[in-house]
Amino acid sequence: MTSIKPLTARTLDENAALRMILEGTATETGQPFFEALVLNLARALQTTAAIVTEYIEEIHTLRSLAFWVGGEWIRDYQYDVLGTPCEPVVKYGCFFHHPENIQELFPQDISLREMGLVSYMGVPILDLEGHVLGTLAVLDMCPMPEEPTGLAVFRIFAARATAEIRRIRAEADVREREAQLSRLVHGAMDAIIQVDKDLRLLLLNPAAEKIFGCVAGQAAGWDFSRFLTGEDPGKLARLMDELDASPPDRQCLWIPGGLQARRFNGETFPAEATLSRHEIHRHAVYTLILRNVNERLKAEKKIQSLTRVAEYLKEEIKELHNFDEIVGHSESLLQVLRDVRQVAGTDATVLILGETGTGKELFARAIHNASRRKDKPLIKVNCAAIPASLIESEFFGHEQGAFTGATRKRDGRFTLADGGTIFLDEIGELPLDLQGKLLRVLQEGEFEPVGSSKTRKVDVRILAATNRDLQHDVKQGKFREDLYYRLNVFPLHVPPLRERGDDVILLAEAFARRFAQRMGRAVEPLSPICVRRLKAYDWPGNVRELENVIERALIISHDGRLNLDRALPDSRPGADSPIAVPFTSDTGDPSPRIHTLQELQEMERSNILRALDRCAWRVSGGNGAARLLGMNPSTLSSRMKALGIKKPVGT
Repeated sequence: MTSIKPLTARTLDENAALRMILEGTATETGQPFFEALVLNLARALQTTAAIVTEYIEEIHTLRSLAFWVGGEWIRDYQYDVLGTPCEPVVKYGCFFHHPENIQELFPQDISLREMGLVSYMGVPILDLEGHVLGTLAVLDMCPMPEEPTGLAVFRIFAARATAEIRRIRAEADVREREAQLSRLVHGAMDAIIQVDKDLRLLLLNPAAEKIFGCVAGQAAGWDFSRFLTGEDPGKLARLMDELDASPPDRQCLWIPGGLQARRFNGETFPAEATLSRHEIHRHAVYTLILRNVNERLKAEKKIQSLTRVAEYLKEEIKELHNFDEIVGHSESLLQVLRDVRQVAGTDATVLILGETGTGKELFARAIHNASRRKDKPLIKVNCAAIPASLIESEFFGHEQGAFTGATRKRDGRFTLADGGTIFLDEIGELPLDLQGKLLRVLQEGEFEPVGSSKTRKVDVRILAATNRDLQHDVKQGKFREDLYYRLNVFPLHVPPLRERGDDVILLAEAFARRFAQRMGRAVEPLSPICVRRLKAYDWPGNVRELENVIERALIISHDGRLNLDRALPDSRPGADSPIAVPFTSDTGDPSPRIHTLQELQEMERSNILRALDRCAWRVSGGNGAARLLGMNPSTLSSRMKALGIKKPVGT
């Protein structure tokens, strides 16, 4: 690059500079205009470089419309505005001038050093509301002291650039509006017809082509009277005269009684219609919007039919749920169902407690379906499945731009549940910082969406569930005591499957029938041996584990007989079983001796005690009894509790 003398040593002919502006840009628009502008700006101010840019606000980036530097063009130049001399111009929307040392002032802008530029002068290009559209700047390899004459010329160039960018933006807006209008007209389901004063067809949208059975290109210029019957052409002409005499803000009307329209093939149909008037190049143009009444009536009948079908299916699904979801007649289950009936009719908060897999969600559904809110939604939230950073947004919603990724406004689960019920599953996993906000909703029925200062009121019944000991969590400081007591208005204890007696058989039979129907297989009733084996197992995974075992047993079944040899955990070699007992095989292989259930339990108890004694009563860990017995520590603890095995005092 050739070094240029400092601006103080230059002479600037203002008239010559203004002549450059007019002569260089008068006949140009768009890209040629910007290139002529920066080229003449660099020559007028005798600077090394000149650049005009467009600001892309979403990514804080400036994209060059034209960039002249050191006697050549730099094409497709784009850069992050942060850390550059243009940053204060964009940030504050005003003129900035750095007479020298810009490499030291903006060390992050490597291009300044690469191009040898040391001074900068820039001005924003603003729209009518004062928003930054782009920048115009000159840069030099020599210091560039401020000169009133040079600054005045620079601002004149900036004004020309502003006018052109505004013109381009305005044209783009017009094109976008025209495109939107075209999409609206062409996407409308109603027929849109445009005619002149003599009822000559000017425009038909696709819906009009379909309704009349003709093509717009062929019908252009036709007399629209051919598509009307009886006295309707005269009726339409009179209404057009009425609009001609109406004030500009009242030049639209609903056509009383509609029109009797005729298709191209001669078929007639009744149509609802509106008429409006506007002017194009001082000539009146009339827009007619038609809707086929017959099609609307057909659509209404179809909607009514579908509604009846939906109601029927809803009742059928409800009956299926009532049959399949909660199965059993044990006293412990019946007590829970009695509690459900008692609390369902109220709006009391219910805390459903129980081990994993006991079906807590089913009881929440039962409470909702028996409540006065049954026709409103039941919204489920699994507090353990949502990332901690998103739980507040999931609960209460957020405003657009509330955080990174919030590209649009979104309602939260509490808003969706307004008037109905919300089920907070795994409530014990809720972060402490959100527990206070949940408490506020429980107490006052209000919250603020993320990023909003507007308070929302909701009417929501809360059902919560957990398999954790919340009282213990309260003592450990992991759960708010006030929230616990607010949730624990009506505790509902769902019993584990091992405490439900013969319910395990009823459930197994129900699951077997369901899976057999789904797989298209036949299944035989449970054999006595299957019954004993299912009742002898501890079911640490409760109903969910039983469902999986029955499905697995049906998949590997023989001739419709469930195969528990591989499906039931303590029937597999090396599985989590505290004893090795020779059962009679479901496939008919006899064992040497059949043990009673009491004998099996005593054998299991003795075996566990021997393992505990050998491991100094250590249950888990590398040297624990669970490892010695080949079972999970949680399963061993559960079996010890069921068999009444307690650690001796002083051991």
